[in-house]
Amino acid sequence: MAALVGRGVRDMLKRADFMTVPRRQRHKKKWAATEPKFPATRLALQNFDMTYSVQFGDLWPSIRVSLLSEQKYGALVNNFAAWDRVSAELEQLSARDFVNEAIFHGEPEPENGQTAAPPPASWACSPNLRCFTFARGDVSRFPPARLGSLGVMDYYLMDAASLLPVLALGLQPGDTVLDLCAAPGGKTLALLQTGCCRNLAANDLSTSRAGRLQKVLHSYVPQDVRDRNRVRVTSWDGRKWGELEGDIYDRVLVDVPCTTDRHSLHEEENNIFQRSRKKERQMLPMLQVQLLAAGLLATKPGGHVVYSTCSLSHLQNEYVVQGTIELLANQYDIKVHVEDLTHFRKLFMDTFSFFPSCQVGELVIPNLMANFGPMYFCKMCRMT
Repeated sequence: MAALVGRGVRDMLKRADFMTVPRRQRHKKKWAATEPKFPATRLALQNFDMTYSVQFGDLWPSIRVSLLSEQKYGALVNNFAAWDRVSAELEQLSARDFVNEAIFHGEPEPENGQTAAPPPASWACSPNLRCFTFARGDVSRFPPARLGSLGVMDYYLMDAASLLPVLALGLQPGDTVLDLCAAPGGKTLALLQTGCCRNLAANDLSTSRAGRLQKVLHSYVPQDVRDRNRVRVTSWDGRKWGELEGDIYDRVLVDVPCTTDRHSLHEEENNIFQRSRKKERQMLPMLQVQLLAAGLLATKPGGHVVYSTCSLSHLQNEYVVQGTIELLANQYDIKVHVEDLTHFRKLFMDTFSFFPSCQVGELVIPNLMANFGPMYFCKMCRMT
């Protein structure tokens, strides 16, 4: 009898409006393996709330809402396309070339009729880069890039802050260049746009990501240019690069794997906050130190390295830089000097919001009026 009554109650509840059933009596849905109870995006936000509220204090609520809001993009003009026409079309959208605008306004003015002293060589930005953004507070979107009359795409849409590490690297004509963690390819493309690369090695451990990099190069760079710049795409373990090709490169970009903070808040796919990737996430700073050390070992004495992440975490940013410099001094007797990028921050502060208190390097923090980043970058010179 009791069983019949129980079955009748269950049937009645199934037929009843679910919303009228008290919460404690509702049937609880079983979670499938493919539907985690706590999505990785939620775990990421919980992690950021705990750590970044301490790291950034009163700034965190503003950064938080910006990270959760739509990201702004920049349009990197493809110099291998009809760049003058593309630039004119972007200007008609009321976008501006933030790079050349900043460099023009940042040139020293002569005093008392005297020629202004040139800035130090270490202040030089990588040349020939054109990237358009909309003004602060303007949330307009760029139309998708299209194939131009010269058979390559007109421009590349990217977080404009991602161009800053390439600008800071300060390429000079004839440089041999290594992009140690190159995929998906935006920064590699920007390195080629400078026209300075005598040789460019673009590496990514993941063969699938290296495949994406190849697609970007084929879509934006003509074959003869790829040959002339001797672009070499590899899928080696970047941690061993110092052993494979030590003391070779003039400029090295080390854009390491990180917690990719904005991606981790918006995408479940390939999210490093998935429970199955907890150990991988905890080991990130060690991996980052190994990659930066390899990049510095691959650099000639007197050459430059830029380390970058798209994370806000000082554990992945300043601490990695300081730890790597100490490691190289102790184990290899190599001295590394950190460049002061204060001038660089001032140059681009009209476009980006910078965190004012980095120990070393610079950090672009998301801001609703200029929702780029996060992007951390630090420039170093290998002295010995």
